[in-house]
Order: sequence, then structure tokens, then C-alpha cells
Amino acid sequence: MISAQTWADAQRLWDFQQMGHEPRPCSVAIGLGSHDLGVADAAVDLYHRGMAPLIVFTGATSRTTRERMPRGEAEHYRERAIELGVPERAILVEPNARNTGENIRFSRALLEDRQVPVSSALLVSKPYEERRAYATACKLWPDVEWVSASTPMTLREYIDSIGDARLVIDMLVGSLQRLLIYPAQEFMISQDVPADVIRAYERLASDGFTSRLLADDVRSASRTAGA
Repeated sequence: MISAQTWADAQRLWDFQQMGHEPRPCSVAIGLGSHDLGVADAAVDLYHRGMAPLIVFTGATSRTTRERMPRGEAEHYRERAIELGVPERAILVEPNARNTGENIRFSRALLEDRQVPVSSALLVSKPYEERRAYATACKLWPDVEWVSASTPMTLREYIDSIGDARLVIDMLVGSLQRLLIYPAQEFMISQDVPADVIRAYERLASDGFTSRLLADDVRSASRTAGA
């Protein structure tokens, strides 16, 4: 049973991750690989709305995707996009990235190799990772104007689509931890985290929503949060 306080804390982390960007036409859409085919669906929707002439899907596999996406996250995204009416010529696949930093670096290298000029990009991620993805992209490819995008849905709707509330809350906690500790490691830009978001994160971690935390960095994250 998930308590009312846990739901409220999870909602606060969810809301903080939303960047609130309005989609607009960009040079390319980059769909970040994950367990969630909704990322591919969101990228396809943007393509059909004329927001990008080209989609890059990036991602290998992880512990959460190797069984359900054995051909790789990017390849499964590509297949989904084609099913939904995107022509193959409008899709590039980057099949090697295993984290968000590699998603950005490898996508950049692919686009540069194909001589695709990029001044702006729709960064398509899971709803609870918009801010983390944005902070990473701004750090690693700073001369691009980034517009965050994801499937528009509520926390409850997302949990229903995944079917595992604890997993989603664990992921919210893990994403927030990385926002706190990764800037010091120069993996992403630093962003202000409101005090109430930090308190929500700490309560959830204390209540055991820790499966996506970087264990060696839990204490340092707490110190950063209190700084």
C-alpha cells in the first residue's frame, strides 16, 4: 500500500521533471532509448505534426530492456515508428548508447557523420526524465537549442501504462539523485532544486524507494541536497 504522503512526494518529483517546453519546429527529434515505447510514440507524433523532418532513435539495451527489446531500444523504436507511418528515410538509428550521456554524444556523432546541420533539437524522453535529459544535453552539446518533449500524461496515467507504481517511484528518485550529483562530475549542467523537491526525494529514499539510486553516492547526494 502506497501512502498519501508517498503519492504526494512522487507527484512533486514528477512535476519538477517536467520542463514545460512548448514543442516547435526543430532540426531533428532525438528519441532517447528506454523500456518505454511511449518515447517512440511521442517522437512519431512530433514528426507527423511537422515539428522535425528527421528522427534519431538512440539506445542499446539495459537490464530493464534486454528481454523485451532484444534487438536494441533504438531498433525497436524504429520499428514502432515505421508501424505508425514514419518513412524509413526519415529515421536514423544509433544502436550503441547505454546511458543518457552516450545518447547525446553518439547521436551528435551520427548526425555530424551524415552532415545533418543541427541548430535545434526536440529531446524526446520519458516524462519523468525531461529535466535530467535536458541538463545532460545542454552540457554535452551546448550550441544546440534544446526543446524537451515527452508523452503528455499524468503520473497516475504513466504508472497505469507501466503497471508498477514502485518501479516508477524508484525511477523518479533515481533521476532526482542524478540531478543532484552529476553536475559535480560534469555530466550535466547544474540546476536549482527547490527545497520541497529535496525533502520529497529524501522521504522517498528513506521509505525504501532506492532500487535506482547510485548506492555509493547516496550520502553525497544528501549532502548536496542540504548545501
